Amino acid sequence: MRKNMAYDYSKLLVDVEAWAHASVKGGWINQQQALSLIVEPDSSANELFSNNDRPLVVAFMGGTGVGKSSLLNKLSGQAIARTGVERPTSMEVTLYHHQQLSLKQLEDKFPLQNIQLSQHADSINQQVVWVDMPDFDSTEEKNKDIVMQWLPYVDVLIYVVSPERYRDNKAWQLLLAEGASHAWLFVMNQWDRGDSSQFDDFKQQLSKAGFNDPIIYKTISHLEAIEGEDELAQLQESISSLASENTIEQLENRGVQQRRDAIKQKVQQCFMLLGKQQGFSELAESQRIRWIAARSQLIQGFEWPVKQLAVIYSKKAVVIEQNSVKLWDEWAQNRFDDYLDELILTADQNGFPSMPLRKQLLECRVKAEKHIQAETELACRKALIDPGNIIQRAILKIAKISELILPLIAMGIVGFQVFQGYYDSAVTEQAFLGVNFAVHSSLLILISWLLPFFIGKKMQPSLEKAAFKGLNFGVGTAMAMIDKDISQALMGFKNEHQAMVDSLEMFVARCDTNDDRQELIVESEQLRRMLVKD
Repeated sequence: MRKNMAYDYSKLLVDVEAWAHASVKGGWINQQQALSLIVEPDSSANELFSNNDRPLVVAFMGGTGVGKSSLLNKLSGQAIARTGVERPTSMEVTLYHHQQLSLKQLEDKFPLQNIQLSQHADSINQQVVWVDMPDFDSTEEKNKDIVMQWLPYVDVLIYVVSPERYRDNKAWQLLLAEGASHAWLFVMNQWDRGDSSQFDDFKQQLSKAGFNDPIIYKTISHLEAIEGEDELAQLQESISSLASENTIEQLENRGVQQRRDAIKQKVQQCFMLLGKQQGFSELAESQRIRWIAARSQLIQGFEWPVKQLAVIYSKKAVVIEQNSVKLWDEWAQNRFDDYLDELILTADQNGFPSMPLRKQLLECRVKAEKHIQAETELACRKALIDPGNIIQRAILKIAKISELILPLIAMGIVGFQVFQGYYDSAVTEQAFLGVNFAVHSSLLILISWLLPFFIGKKMQPSLEKAAFKGLNFGVGTAMAMIDKDISQALMGFKNEHQAMVDSLEMFVARCDTNDDRQELIVESEQLRRMLVKD
């Protein structure tokens, strides 16, 4: 169970770190925000021991002169910790353990040459490892570093004070910072020099720090303790009762859950960095309104170059790949960039990170000119291949047919009249066809050809107008494609945002899940009183 919990927690840290790095790369959060999200894997007492049936690690913490070492000596029944002036250095750590306990794992975490080791064969305390840590309020700054180095590996902290020094500020700040991370027992040592008002004041301070009815033992450091006033035996009995597998597992579960909660709090803060989902509707509406204005401005700006290009294309009768007149020029690109920058600014004002949207719109900036060039040239080619409207093209076809058929009909009529006149002249011996007939016949043939020819010439569509119409149609098509690209970019931005939010929600769910761990249930009243309220 413990190994599975540790693995799940470590896997969660790895996934959160991967998400943070990907978010920085995508521009959703900055490097500083990512560093605040990344959590180093916390250590625990499990790492100090090679088997699951590990002992309870109990550490003494307190200010200078409160009698931590003397208290440990009394609990162990032997002088294992050097006290007062006997200490060669205030940075010394004393570790007291059963002789059957393997320290192989401990050697991997701490340099044992800086630790005073003592062993015992007492079966009662076989499941307890005692640690006497340096004075936290010492002038030696390294003392604090040593204490902070050891804290993650401690299950129970015994906070030792004296009637004169129970308001020590440095140790009190540590208590407030680490309160929720450990189980705590409190000892007012040197009780023979104290009174009930000091005890009540100390208890009231602990209550303000979040401890509900904290367990406080009154002990006397010297050997001649007055019976009934020294609660050393009760302290020792409490520690022995805590050194059970069930209690240790509960403390481990609680520690893992608190670390999960710390990650959850950091992850939940990221939701505000990404922006709210509701802002996308306002962003889409802003895009629609701004695009209508930008599109109108661009089309107005295209009127002059479109006319110029129409003249050039009509003269050449083909679409020129490169020419002196550019439809999408620097002016058009600047107006389009202004529109996209305003869209990015709107997203930023709605609480969204601007970099992801900027990346999504980057391709739109480049493709806009390509759309305009490709669509206008294609539309112009089609317009020049088949110019004019349907009516014009129908009349032109009729005129071309009439230009051929009508003269043939007229020549047929004239030929018939010539044949008829020749026959009548031979029978009646009258004069053959005269000059009037020849003139009229010629005029008839000429008019039958000239009329459809004239109509065809007059109805011939203008290549310039055809090119102008084709260019305008291409501009409209290109604008629709640009609008589609921008909409797709916004949709991609929205989908990417949703994926980021879904990942965060998954992390929150993994912090809250109970599938792979037991819910923390504090079975004993004693353990419940040792834990600060979360």
